[in-house]
This record gives sequence, structure tokens and C-alpha cells, in this order.
Amino acid sequence: MVKPKKKVLGLSLALMLGLGGLAACSNESASNNNEGSKGSNDSKEKEEVVVEPAKFTIMANLHTPEVPSDKIEKIIEEKTGADITIQWTPDSNYEEKLSTSFATGTFPEAVFMKNITTFLQFKEAIRDGQFWEIGPYLDEFPNLKKLNETVLDNTKVDGKLYTLYQGRPLSRQGLIYRKDWAEKLGLPEPTNVEEFREMARAFTEDDPDGNGKNDTFGLTDRSDLIYGAFKTVASWHNTPNGWGEKDGQLLPEFMFDEYVDTMDFFKDLRDNGYINQDFPVTSKEDQQAFLKNGTAGMYVGSMHDVQSLYNDAVKINPDIQLDVQNKIVGPDGEYRVWSLPGYGTVVMFPKSAVKDEAQLKGILAFFDKLVTPEVSNTLYWGVEGEHYTVQDGQALPSEDSDLTDREVKPYQALEIGEPQTNGRYEGLATYEVKAKADELVIENEQYLIHDPTNALDSPTHIEKGEILSQLITDATYNYILGKLDKSGFDKVVEEWKKGGGEKIIEEFNEAYSQAK
Repeated sequence: MVKPKKKVLGLSLALMLGLGGLAACSNESASNNNEGSKGSNDSKEKEEVVVEPAKFTIMANLHTPEVPSDKIEKIIEEKTGADITIQWTPDSNYEEKLSTSFATGTFPEAVFMKNITTFLQFKEAIRDGQFWEIGPYLDEFPNLKKLNETVLDNTKVDGKLYTLYQGRPLSRQGLIYRKDWAEKLGLPEPTNVEEFREMARAFTEDDPDGNGKNDTFGLTDRSDLIYGAFKTVASWHNTPNGWGEKDGQLLPEFMFDEYVDTMDFFKDLRDNGYINQDFPVTSKEDQQAFLKNGTAGMYVGSMHDVQSLYNDAVKINPDIQLDVQNKIVGPDGEYRVWSLPGYGTVVMFPKSAVKDEAQLKGILAFFDKLVTPEVSNTLYWGVEGEHYTVQDGQALPSEDSDLTDREVKPYQALEIGEPQTNGRYEGLATYEVKAKADELVIENEQYLIHDPTNALDSPTHIEKGEILSQLITDATYNYILGKLDKSGFDKVVEEWKKGGGEKIIEEFNEAYSQAK
């Protein structure tokens, strides 16, 4: 047995270049990209074996104020034959709990990482042999072997699989806008960046609410270059997703002309007043409030947000109409959108707790049964007829949201896979624009820009990524605000390179060459 190192991973665990924001993805739905998944058998696959699930403990983060009742837990135990204990830890304290458990060697048998960043910070421990490699066992389990192969590959460390994943949509990004304003002003649904800008202009200058006052603006945004508007608009301009290839070499996105084009686009919006002037310091709550209260008419981000935005906005203005749009093409006439790696978090199996292969297989047998419609629906939706009903092949949660929050919602953190692999019901959209958003999220998968460094490693990136990332973030905002010109931005890029960026480029390219 390999003992874990007595090393404390502090709260900085959750900080890394370009990755901290990825944890913000909600647990709404899952990746629809099932292309390349292990859905078929061939003669070379291992024979499926029946393994009795074991008695073991799961460490999971709690996203609700209170620990849930054990009602769902008992049903899951009955359906899987397992005897499980769940260590619920509040999300706000989860990283501290991970650090302490790792340092003291007291991890339970199954440990969920809080987010992608946390998982990446444990790569050193994975390489040290402190977690079980599970890839060689998956073919023995009929459901685990159907997990999306592309997503599994994105979680591999040095080409080896140590994790099971919770699926996430690959891209929910698009535009939410005031359809009633657009119709009043005779504006079409924007299909390119020029029409997008024209809508932002008209929503600012042409009195879309008809009150005769100059009290509206086009785009509402926030201090987030990833999940705010910037990264999605950058995709429309054909900017790489995190990193891209130029002249046979991987380079960070901000070293591409298209990134500068995007900064120019946002500078134009701000200079003309078509976006909230203080967006670099605006919170998500304030950003959304601008749309809800009728001050702004455009919101770029997760199209799934249209449901909550509408629910709140209609209380203020019963006549409000929203719509969603994804396919906004760039200057070259092509539509593209940046992609997540397809997972939100992962579960791993420490060797300090899982003593041998037989115990590991027993635990994997439990997770194999989670990847079935019967169990995954219980885990995610609860008890049919009590916590949800089925309409048109989809789940409609009970109107008693307090009940579902109390008894069901925490268990969603244990989901493995996504509806396309575990067979659970998708949620029923009772708001037609949300249903349209669901369809556009699926459509986005035809136009994805992937980050080629998803499964690559750079020790310098892990060590210095946070500080170096802040340099570029500050420079990007300062350029848009007019405090830096192109020459000044280039000087910051040189500072990034000298501060460790050159080493990051070198390390990612070396890993990229080895992965080919």
C-alpha cells in the first residue's frame, strides 16, 4: 500500500489559470456528446463479471444548507445491494476537508473532487501511486464501460484512467435577449457579430421600452472572462479555446489576433455605451438584475439561465418576452463555440482506504449500478409520484421545491455519467424558451472549439498559473477600458512569458507531442 504524503493542499487548491471558473457549471444536465462512447462490445473485450458491492464510505460535497434525510440513501442501498455511508461536507468547507483528509491519510474509499481544478491539483498524488488506476477494470462492468470515451480521455493522467466522471453539457453558451424589444424595433434575431452589435446599439439608443427616457443599454456583462460574455464572443471571432495551434506550436489564446479582435469588439461596445460601463467589476447577481429589471436587453452566457431570468423578470414586468440564439457567426462567416471538457467533477479511489483489487471491484460494482436508468433517476429525481412525475418521457419535479431540496438535491452530487450513458430522464421544460435552449445546447455540439491542453500537463502552469492568469485578465480589461493600447498589451504578454509563460508553452508542447 502506498501511503499518502503528509502534504497539505491549501485553499489555493481551487485556483488555476482558466480553470477555477469551470467549477461554476451548474448540475442542470449532462453532456449530449456520446460520439465515440463505448457502447458496443467486441471479441477482445473482457468478460463481464458479477461482483458484489462492498460496504464503504463516500466523501461528497453538500450544496444545500442541511444534510439530507437518508430516505434516498436507503433506496439506493436497496437497489444496489451496497452498504454505503456518505460523509456530507458543506461545499464552502470542502477543499479544507480534502486537504486535511489527504494530509492525515484519512480519505474514505470513494472521494469526489470538488471541481476540475481540485482534481488537477491531485495529479501529483495520482502519479505517486496514491489512487487506484481503474481503466483496466471498466470493461468488466456493463454500464461503466459505456461512459463517454472522449470525456474519460479528458480525465486521464499520463494516458491512464483513475476516475469516474459526472457529465456536463459541452457548451451551453449563447445569447438571451429581449424578444419584445427586438420586435418593437423591427430587429431580426442576430445571426452574425454585426447584427449582434446593431442590437446592442438599438437597445441603447432607440428607446426599446418606449418610455421616452435614455435609461437602457444593450449587453449586460460581469467580471468573468470565461462565463461572462467575453469567451463566447471570442469563439464567434474564432479565438482558440484556452490554447490553440499556430505554425505547429501550441500557444495561449491571448497570443492570437482573434483575441485582440475580441478585445476591440468589447472596447467598441463600452466606448459607445452599449454595455454596462463597470462590467469588469460587476457581479453575476448585478449582471442578471440589469436584464430582469428592464435596464439591459442582452445576456451572453449559459442559455439555460433563461428559465431563472424569466421567472424573476416576469414578476417585475408580466409582458416581458425572452428568446435564445446560439448561431452567431464571426467575420469569416463561420459559427464556433468554446467547449468544456465534458465533466464537472470526478470520483477517485484512494489506496490508503481501498486495500486491494477485490475491494475496488466491489466499489466499482456499486458505481456500475448508478449508471442505470432505475438507480440514476432515483439519485437525481427521487421517488416517482412523490418527488417528480414523468411527462412525455421527461421528469417534472414536484412543486414542493423545499421537499426536493431537502430530500433529493444533495444526492445529485453522486451522479455518474450523463443521461446518454446512465439513462436518467432529462428535466421537462415547461417554459418554451427553456425547451428551445435545451435544443440549442445539443446543437452546439456540432460547432465546438476544444481546448487541446485538457488532458495535458504543465508543472509550471500548476505552480504559477494563478498569478500569470491574473496578468492577462487585468491586461484584457485595461485594454477594453482604454488604459492599455496594443503595444501595452503586448508588453504584458512578454511579462507573462518571462514570468513562467515560456516554460508553460514548452511543457504543454512537449506533452502535446508525446500525446500525438
